[in-house]
Amino acid sequence: MSAHAAILGVREVDAEGSIALVSEEPDPPYNRPPLSKALWKGKTVESIGSRVYPAALARFLMVYFREKGVEVLAGEAVTGVGRTGERSTVTTRSGRQIQADGVVAGIGIMPNTALAESAGLKVSNGIEVDELLRTSHPDAYAAGDVANFYSAALGRRMRVEHEDNANTMGRQAGRNMAGAGEPYRHLPAFYSDLFDLGYEAVGEVDAGLETVEDWKVPNREGVVYYLKDGRVRGVLLWNVWDQVEAARTLGASPGPFLPRDLVGRIGGR
Repeated sequence: MSAHAAILGVREVDAEGSIALVSEEPDPPYNRPPLSKALWKGKTVESIGSRVYPAALARFLMVYFREKGVEVLAGEAVTGVGRTGERSTVTTRSGRQIQADGVVAGIGIMPNTALAESAGLKVSNGIEVDELLRTSHPDAYAAGDVANFYSAALGRRMRVEHEDNANTMGRQAGRNMAGAGEPYRHLPAFYSDLFDLGYEAVGEVDAGLETVEDWKVPNREGVVYYLKDGRVRGVLLWNVWDQVEAARTLGASPGPFLPRDLVGRIGGR
């Protein structure tokens, strides 16, 4: 996906230069299965929210999923998956065995940095890039899930495994390969649908940060702000739509913000 976006970015700046795409992928670019977006909508939905949502919202979701017929095994871990006839058997740390028609593992990725390492590029939780998305070799660029970039808005390096980042970062890398010289300042966003609820999130959404909850309807519609040292590091738009750019603008502001400054800031009351 990032390579495809990079090609489009190159062509925005350079209409004539030759482009070669080398890949082990046997298929053309495709969207990953929308596991939390649509594929399981109305069916089974993972809970995996205590690290993201404020405690009260996480507890609400546990009850909400159970009301929808989803059993949530909080604090459990999978120790094994096997087959029993035509069905799968999942064994948990507590020794429980669960029969299932299918098993989906949402475990993220390990970035494939073997080629970069063999080429002598700097690698640390992905391929390190500068603000122009150049690697430690000035003629090599990296983007997408595999790229470890510095976010000026968040003040730290990060690696993001979301479609928005893959496409936006890939396009910018392509433009810069063609000579645009534009720094990557995009604050990545992600989203999900949970039955009749949904959210969009921007930046660092981490329940370990200071959180400010601004609800129109508790746990149903509102905005959660994530702060550190008076700066907004992330925004969770819970059933609040068309406000991603407002959240990005807020995240780019140095502040400082007090909790009272954020009430009604996005979406209004």
